[in-house]
Amino acid sequence: MCGVDVFVRYQSPVPDRPGRRIGIFGLVNMLGNRGYLSAEEERFRRTTNDWYDATYTNPATVDPTVYADNPLAAAWFKPSAAHLMDPIPGYLAILATHNVPCERYESPTPGRVLYEDEHQVVVIPQEDPNFTSMLWLRCRV
Repeated sequence: MCGVDVFVRYQSPVPDRPGRRIGIFGLVNMLGNRGYLSAEEERFRRTTNDWYDATYTNPATVDPTVYADNPLAAAWFKPSAAHLMDPIPGYLAILATHNVPCERYESPTPGRVLYEDEHQVVVIPQEDPNFTSMLWLRCRV
């Protein structure tokens, strides 16, 4: 974007039933929690999620209301957190294998900031109120 620092988020291109655009980690965790992942994919998910948990702060542990009071809130990587995006291709590969759409979004102003730390911001996103498509996955039987 022509020298402008941008925030980055990987998320579903369509909202779920409550109107949230589930992020890349939530999408892969949804597959894992519903039993869709192979043993290798589940190993990657657990190991890499553990690495993220040890590497950067979960905003909800600092401010439990950030998501609880703001169900549409979304976390975006800061420009300085490029190293935290190194494992992203593995998550994208899992989603592609299971035909779950996930896209990269960039914005210099992703929304109204609710939380900020050295790696991320959590914002109320700027949304198109006329967008009505939804994404859902039923439990595996």
